[in-house]
Amino acid sequence: MSERFVRIGLIAALALLAAFVAEPYVARYFLAETAPRPVAARGDLAASELSTIELFQRASPSVVHVFGRGGASRNPFAEEGSGQQSGSGFIWDAAGHVVTNNHVVEGAREFAVRLAGGDIVSAELVGAAPNFDLAVLRLGRTRQSLQPLAIGTSADLRVGQAAFAIGNPFGLDQTLTAGVISALQRRLPTGQGREIADVIQTDAPINPGNSGGPLLDSAGRVVGVNTAIFSPSGAFAGIGFAVPIDVVNRVVPQLIQRGRVPSPGIGILAGQEGAAARLGIEGVIVFRVLPGSPAERAGLRGVDPQTGEMGDVIVAVNGEPVRRLAELTAALDRTGVGKPAQLTVQRGGRRVQVQVEVTDISRERS
Repeated sequence: MSERFVRIGLIAALALLAAFVAEPYVARYFLAETAPRPVAARGDLAASELSTIELFQRASPSVVHVFGRGGASRNPFAEEGSGQQSGSGFIWDAAGHVVTNNHVVEGAREFAVRLAGGDIVSAELVGAAPNFDLAVLRLGRTRQSLQPLAIGTSADLRVGQAAFAIGNPFGLDQTLTAGVISALQRRLPTGQGREIADVIQTDAPINPGNSGGPLLDSAGRVVGVNTAIFSPSGAFAGIGFAVPIDVVNRVVPQLIQRGRVPSPGIGILAGQEGAAARLGIEGVIVFRVLPGSPAERAGLRGVDPQTGEMGDVIVAVNGEPVRRLAELTAALDRTGVGKPAQLTVQRGGRRVQVQVEVTDISRERS
C-alpha cells in the first residue's frame, strides 16, 4: 500500500515538474498576440494637459532657432572648431524683429534664423545690450507670416506659479519644458561691474541652446528671456535664470530705434565695495566726481585726495535703499536718462537730499 502511494506521489511530482517546464511554451502558443492589439479607450485629457498643449500650439510658431557664424565667439555653447553658435529666440513684432540673448550672437558676423515652419531666413543684427544680455535681429524676406508672442509682466510674478520654456536645447527644435517660478529678485552678473536685477529663477529645464528663448506663464505670455543656468556639469541642474520681461520690454524698443541702450549714470567713480564693507558702510562711496558731470553740478563730493577724508555715501535713490554699485545702477536705470533722481546721501554724519540728472555715460565716453 505504501509503495502505491509513493508511486502516485512520484507521478504527481513528475506531472507538476512537466507542467512547470511546459508552462512558458504553452503560454507562448495560446496567449501570444499575433495580431495588432485593440486600442484601449483613454478618456479625456486632464485639464492641465489640455492647457499645456494649447499653450505650446499657440506659442511655438513664434519661437525660432538662431544661428551665428564667423568671428571669435564667446558663446559657451558654440560648436567647437566650426565657428558656428546657436541658440533660441522669439518673434517680437510683425516687422520681423527677433529677440535673443547677446551671448548667442556675440562675436558673429553672419546670422540666420530657422522659423518654426522650417524656413531658414538670413538676418542682420539691429542692436545688442550686453549689460542685459539681450540682442535684436531683423529677419530678411520671408514667405511665412510672423506671429509675435503676447507680452506679459514680471512685476506680479509669484513663486510657485507655473512656468514654461520653449527653445532649442542641444539643437533640438521646438522643445517644451515645464516647471515653476522658483525664486524672484535674483541678481545675474553680466560683466563690467554690472548686474541684471530682479532676475527670475525657474526649475523649468533649461539647457544649452535654450538661451534667448521665451519663459512663458500659464496664459502663454512672455514673462522672461531664458539666459543662463547654474550647473557644475554644464547641463540643467534644477536652476535656470531668465531676464525679466519688464526689463526686456524697456530695452528692446530702444535697440530697435537706436541700435543701442543708454547706460544711465551720474558721473561718479564709486569706491570699492570691499573697502565699504571693511568700514562698515552700507551704501555706495563716492570716490571721485567727474568734471562737468551731473554729479558735479549737483554738488556731490568725492574722497578728499589730500586728506583722505570720506566724501559722500549714496544710501538711497528715490527713497529706495542702495547698498552696492549694482543697486545704484539699477535704480538709475529705472529712473531713466534725462530724468532727475533724488539721492539720499550720508555726508559728515548727517543725511542730505541731492537731486541729480541721470545722463547717458556711454555717450559721454564716446
